[in-house]
Amino acid sequence: MGSQTPATNWAFETVPQPGLDGRSGYQPRGRGLGGSSAINAMLYIRGTPADYDGWAAGGATGWGWNDVLPVFKRAEHNVRGADVFHGASGPLWVSDQGYLHPGAAAFVDAAEQLQIARNPDFNGAKQEGAGVYQVTQRDGERWTAAKAYLGDARKRYNLEVATEAMVERVLFENGAVWGVAWQRGGKAMVTRAKRVVLAGGTFQTPQLLMLSGIGPGAHLREAGVAVQVDRAEVGANLHDHIDYVAAFEMDGRFFRGRSALGEIEAAGAILRWIARQTGPMTTPYAESGAFLRTDPAEPEPDVQLHFVIAPLEDHGRAKLKQHGYSCHACVLRPESRGSVKLQSLDPHAAPLIDPAFLTDPRDVATLMRGVRAMYRILEAPPIAGYKGRDRYPIDLADDEALERLIRARADTVYHPVGTARMGSDEGAVCDPQLRVRGVEGLYIADASVMPKIVSGNTNAPTIMIGERCADFVKAGLAA
Repeated sequence: MGSQTPATNWAFETVPQPGLDGRSGYQPRGRGLGGSSAINAMLYIRGTPADYDGWAAGGATGWGWNDVLPVFKRAEHNVRGADVFHGASGPLWVSDQGYLHPGAAAFVDAAEQLQIARNPDFNGAKQEGAGVYQVTQRDGERWTAAKAYLGDARKRYNLEVATEAMVERVLFENGAVWGVAWQRGGKAMVTRAKRVVLAGGTFQTPQLLMLSGIGPGAHLREAGVAVQVDRAEVGANLHDHIDYVAAFEMDGRFFRGRSALGEIEAAGAILRWIARQTGPMTTPYAESGAFLRTDPAEPEPDVQLHFVIAPLEDHGRAKLKQHGYSCHACVLRPESRGSVKLQSLDPHAAPLIDPAFLTDPRDVATLMRGVRAMYRILEAPPIAGYKGRDRYPIDLADDEALERLIRARADTVYHPVGTARMGSDEGAVCDPQLRVRGVEGLYIADASVMPKIVSGNTNAPTIMIGERCADFVKAGLAA
């Protein structure tokens, strides 16, 4: 949060990242950058050039691949060094995994048995293939956006970070922003600002816009909010990578899991990490994976796989007793669209979130192909040699049984986007410079501005969006 003085030019939201509950739909638990779970946030994936060229062709001018690649490179500190695709001097560290579980390597070997090419760099010349993920780590520790960008900036006289704070609404009049109302510890506060950047994420950014009177007029009036800017698409266009997880249990402790001996081994791994920042505790768990074209008509991969070195159930909340492994299959370019709406005028209350997963039959068909492709890899050597026991075995050739299983168990992979999309048309929430249409001085810098989701994990693209927003604000100051 910016300093609370009349001269303040900035107001930032700096509070916890939203959580999700797969059993009862989305349940945000705070405001922060939307885009990834704790595990997947460590995977450095940009998507494909076609994703960004599609944004530009759809009206997000200046967001084509040739526009965003230099920004990705500028932000990146890749330990492999700089090349045509990568940077090596930016604040965001991108590293090879220092400790790779043999099972994760076996997944790549199994994919190769099925003529799926090895890919050493999913962010390089092509995305398709199987390989090991690079991660946003430095010296065995997760390198978050806060570590990358705050760092020494915390010492600056013109920066103040307010935690345990709740932004209530953006304040503006005559079409121009002048501040933010917020509270902390039960105390109401106002920060005056000529420019405000929202980074509340795909759920809280539209919620905050609507609480401020910016959103679908009919819905705002129904909720009891005075309409300041009637913008129908605030909270619309919600989409996410719908994901199915297959979990396998097995005897022994080759993979991770919960057991008495496993806990002892984990304690030893923790001590090793504390002493040297190396070993098993550096794992992102989703260590390897693949990008597959399950439909030959698709020019780019349409399914992503994450191989996980532990059995996962209910996002890891279910305390499985045995060791094992898991694999995710997710639809990279889903067609289903959901929404975010207000359920209360209390900013502490979660918004109403309808992900509308699998409402478009094309997503069902793609996920069915993806799950079958995933199982073919898991049934190939050397993975097959681990003799894992599937927790939900079915006849994969039975279309009806597979669709029932997917509809019963598919869930979010924590990549929601799109609820404040950018574009050049009148319906877009913000323009291609990330300025909210109808409110001068108000910007958005999170995954909510994506017109369409990228083909992969959304953490790195969201950081790129933040970088570009900073450029746009600086350009506006200079104008």
